[in-house]
Amino acid sequence: MARVCQVTGKKPITGNKVSHSNIKTKRRFLPNLQTKRYFLAEEDKWVTLKVSSEAIRTINKNGLYSVVKQLRAEGVKL
Repeated sequence: MARVCQVTGKKPITGNKVSHSNIKTKRRFLPNLQTKRYFLAEEDKWVTLKVSSEAIRTINKNGLYSVVKQLRAEGVKL
């Protein structure tokens, strides 16, 4: 599975690694992804999501059911 957050869509970006002598080489900045299991009380089942730390805060703020409803409206199968 790709390194993409299911809620926010964050994915790796590229940039330069800069050495002490100022030599630049390409590198990747990976998102802080966590695999988390949430209990969806409205459907009485567990849902596993691959989410970034920002998405975990979004789920805590807005509630799991509203985030899952929004994902399903976008066509993501959970």
